[in-house]
Amino acid sequence: MLNQRKVIIHTPDEIARIRHAAQLTAIVRDRLAELARPGMTTLEFDQLAGSLIAETGGKSAFLGYQGYPGNICISLNEEVVHGIGRADRIMQPEDIVSIDLGIEINGACGDTAITFGLGAPLSPDVAQLIEVTRRALAAGIARAVPGNYIRDISAAIEAVGRKAGVGVVRDFVGHGCGIRLHEPPEVPNFATASRGPRLVPGMVLAIEPMFNLGTYRVNIDRHDGWTVRTQDGAVSAHFEHMVLITEQEPEILTWPKTT
Repeated sequence: MLNQRKVIIHTPDEIARIRHAAQLTAIVRDRLAELARPGMTTLEFDQLAGSLIAETGGKSAFLGYQGYPGNICISLNEEVVHGIGRADRIMQPEDIVSIDLGIEINGACGDTAITFGLGAPLSPDVAQLIEVTRRALAAGIARAVPGNYIRDISAAIEAVGRKAGVGVVRDFVGHGCGIRLHEPPEVPNFATASRGPRLVPGMVLAIEPMFNLGTYRVNIDRHDGWTVRTQDGAVSAHFEHMVLITEQEPEILTWPKTT
């Protein structure tokens, strides 16, 4: 691992371990999306996630991280990120669920997120929000090529959000990820004044747009100190992939392999 001017360039051995951790994280992410059911409490869902993570041979990269108390982040409806499983929070058919999880194994980390409806038909505006957020992630990934800069990724994400008229969250951003859960550089979902570091092969980025149906402004729950909610109570969506910068096209490490 080489730290050059606020970027981390991973060695081939590290990349192999990161690739494995990312794949396991993607498998658990998709399994959780399949198993989510109305009537479960968010604490039960978090405990299920803990069991699935343990079956991989790894451990939750979130549990205990800076004091975080859950195995995963489970955020419903107006909750943007960092929602904590609760015994008194029952998941409803009309809920929109965002799950964000990480797995640490063999000295490497995976990190990924997805948003989906729990069963009831989605309203057109919520369905569009989810699709726009997914599309923004794809647009950002497409710009993750050597020679570009972090701002190229950020601008591509922001352009999709602004065209759709949604709120682009500014207080929480993507990041480097690999040997540690959070590594430099930060990857904002909006274009900043600085172009940021230049992209070079060996960098691994967790790109994660967070879009709101209303304002981009958010608040952190003053009681649990973690749960982030939209300031106006509007629904939020969140998608995240880990991407390896290569000599050519980006490799999506949290895209499930079929072979």
